[in-house]
Amino acid sequence: MMVVDVRDMPPEQWRLGVETRMLVSARNGARHLCIFEQWIAPGAGAPTHSHPVEEVLTVREGEAEMWIGEERGIVTSGQSLIVPAGRMHGFRNSGTATLHINAVLASPVFEATVEGATEVTRRWGESG
Repeated sequence: MMVVDVRDMPPEQWRLGVETRMLVSARNGARHLCIFEQWIAPGAGAPTHSHPVEEVLTVREGEAEMWIGEERGIVTSGQSLIVPAGRMHGFRNSGTATLHINAVLASPVFEATVEGATEVTRRWGESG
């Protein structure tokens, strides 16, 4: 039985204004999921990017402007955005307080391609 203790998962600065704590990934034994949470400063967020798998973004506190392709909307505490695999999407903290988001990817390794990039970013695989 695998028990994950959030106290064993130190947050890391992913990019300016975004702190990320990985909870579940290939690194700690997951085979089909990547689950992490982020705390995002006002105005900061995730650039437009895509994943090869489906993702669910749930706002736990605060509010975010989120987009999939050209479609944009405000997502608030208790609401989730389901992002289909391969679709370009992103978000930014549109409020005045810290945004707290929970993210679930249908893969044990985080893979993303930022709009305009030629390389895939990979994080939290078995070795790192």
